[in-house]
Amino acid sequence: IFNVRLLYFTFLNHMIGLQIRLQAQKMLLIRWEEERSTDGSKWRFLEHKGPVFAPPYEPLPDKVKFYYDGKLMKLAAPAEEVATFFAKMLDHEYTTKDVFRKNFFKDWRKEMTSEEKSKITDLNKCNFAGMNEYFKAQSEARKQMSKEEKQKIKEDNERILQEYGFCIMDNHKERIGNFRIEPPGLFRGRGDHPKMGMLKRRIRPEDIIINCSKDSKHPKPPPGTKWKEVRHDNKVTWLASWTENIQGSIKYIMLNPSSRIKGEKDWQKYETARRLKKCVDRIRNQYREDWKSKEMRIRQRAVALYFIDKLALRAGNEKEEGETADTVGCCSLRVEHINLYPKLDDQEYVVEFDFLGKDSIRYYNRIPVEKRVFKNLQLFLENKQPGDDLFDRLNTSILNKHLQELMDGLTAKVFRTYNASITLQQQLKELSCSDDSVPAKILSYNRANRAVAILCNHQRAPPKTFEKSMQNLQTKIDEKQKQLSAARKQLKAAKAEHKASHDDKSKKAVEVKRKAVQRIEEQLMKLQVQATDREENKQIALGTSKLNYLDPRISVAWCKKFGIPIEKIYNKTQREKFAWAIDMAEKDFEF
Repeated sequence: IFNVRLLYFTFLNHMIGLQIRLQAQKMLLIRWEEERSTDGSKWRFLEHKGPVFAPPYEPLPDKVKFYYDGKLMKLAAPAEEVATFFAKMLDHEYTTKDVFRKNFFKDWRKEMTSEEKSKITDLNKCNFAGMNEYFKAQSEARKQMSKEEKQKIKEDNERILQEYGFCIMDNHKERIGNFRIEPPGLFRGRGDHPKMGMLKRRIRPEDIIINCSKDSKHPKPPPGTKWKEVRHDNKVTWLASWTENIQGSIKYIMLNPSSRIKGEKDWQKYETARRLKKCVDRIRNQYREDWKSKEMRIRQRAVALYFIDKLALRAGNEKEEGETADTVGCCSLRVEHINLYPKLDDQEYVVEFDFLGKDSIRYYNRIPVEKRVFKNLQLFLENKQPGDDLFDRLNTSILNKHLQELMDGLTAKVFRTYNASITLQQQLKELSCSDDSVPAKILSYNRANRAVAILCNHQRAPPKTFEKSMQNLQTKIDEKQKQLSAARKQLKAAKAEHKASHDDKSKKAVEVKRKAVQRIEEQLMKLQVQATDREENKQIALGTSKLNYLDPRISVAWCKKFGIPIEKIYNKTQREKFAWAIDMAEKDFEF
C-alpha cells in the first residue's frame, strides 16, 4: 500500500510539474503575443544612460623608445597612438602581410605631423621593438596583480555595469548587450580582407545617435561634447548607433541576447524555419519543374534556389563597386567562380565552386549535382567571359520576391537556418548512443555541429597555440597510459595474491585496484576524446552556427534525452541567451 501511494504521489507531482511547465511556456508565448504591438512599435518607454566611451590615449613613458632608420625619434601623440596599435600586434602574422602593412602605413601617415611625414617614408625602417616590449611587460604585470588589485578592477567594472549596462523598457529592467564603445585600433577583417590594417578611428559623442523615448531622462554626453542626434524611434530596438569608418557600416548598441525582445525574435526566427519544413517538399518540386521552363530567367532562379537549398549559400546582396572586398553570394556568382566536370573522381555532373564569401572567407567545394542542373549551367555559361554574371537575369531582389510568394517570411537565410537545424537533428539521431559515456556523447554532439559548420562554410584559422596545446594534451595522454599500465599490473598482482590467500583483505584489495583501473580508463578516454575533438575542430568555427543557425531547442531536447548537463553544451552567456528554449523544450522536441 505504501509503495502504491508513493507511486501515485510521484505521478501526481510529475503531472503537476508538467502542467506548471506547460503553463509557463503558454504564459511566455502569450506575454510575447500580448506585448507585440500591431503598429510595428517595439516599445512605449525606453530610458538608458548611453554608451561608455573608450578611455583617452595616455602617451607612452619617456623610457619607451621608437627608432626610425636606427635613430631615436619622439612621435607626437596622434602618430604615437596609431604606432602602438601596430606595436601591440608585432608578434601576429597580420603584421607580415603586405596588404596589412600597406594599409596601416597609409593611414598612419595621415595622423603624422608634416615633420614626421617628411622623415618617416618607409615602414621597413621603423623599429617598434621598444613599444612591443613595453606592452608585453604591461600584460605580464596585469597577470601578476594582487588579489586586492584584481578585486578593485572587478568592483569598478561592476559599478559601470550597474550604471550603464541596463535600461528600462516598458517597466522592465533589461540588460544591454554591448554598452562599451570599441576603442580605436587596426582593422583585421576575416580571410584576406583588402582593408586589413586600416585605422579604426576613435568614436566620439559627436558620432553617436541616441535613441530613447521622449518622456525619459535623456542620456548626457561627456562634459563639453554633444550627441550627433537624439531621436525617439520606437519602431527599432537599438539604443545608440554610429557609422564606422572602414566599411561605412552602421554599428548599434542593442539589448543583451537574454532580453525579452531578443528572445522573442530568436523564437520567431526558428518558428519561421520550422514552417518551411511543412512546405519545403512542395518548393523543391516546384524549382525542379522550373529547371525545364521555356523562360531563361525562371531557369536561372530555379538553379540558384537549388544551390541556396542544397549548399546553404547566401543570396549575395548587391554592394557598391570597390566599397568592400570582392565577395559574392549565389545571385552574384560569376563565370570564373565555377567549373563544370561531366565526370570527376568516379562522380558524374560535378560542379566546382571557388569564390570569396562573406568576410572574405574562401568557399571551395566540389559537388555532384542533378543532370538537369548541370545542363542548365552549361547553357548559362554559353558565350560568356570569366567576369560575366552566371545568373545574368537574376538578382537578390527578384529572388527574395519569389521566395516571399512561396512562403510568407521566406528568405535565403530562412533556408540556411532550416537546413542547418534539420542537419543537426538528423546527425544527432545518427551519431548519439545512449550507452556512450558523457565525453563520447559530447563528441557526437560536436561532430553533428561540425557537419552544420561545414555546410555553412564557417571556417577559422587554426589558433596560434594549437600545436602547443595538442602537444600538452598528448603528454597528458602518454602519462595517463603509463598510469593505466601500472594500475593494471597492480590489479594483476592483487588478483594473484587473492587467488593464493582467499581472504577478505585481499578480496577488498582486488576491488580497490579494479576501481582504480576503471577510473584511469575513464580519464584516459576523456583525454583521447578531447584530443580527437580538438583536431577535428582545428579549422572549423562551431560557435557561429550554434548561436545563429541552430534552433537551441534541438540541443536542449538532446541534453534532456541523453542526460547531458546543459552547461556542457552552452556556457553561462549562451544559457542566458537561450533561456526561452531551455524552459520551452522537452526531450521529445522535434524541429
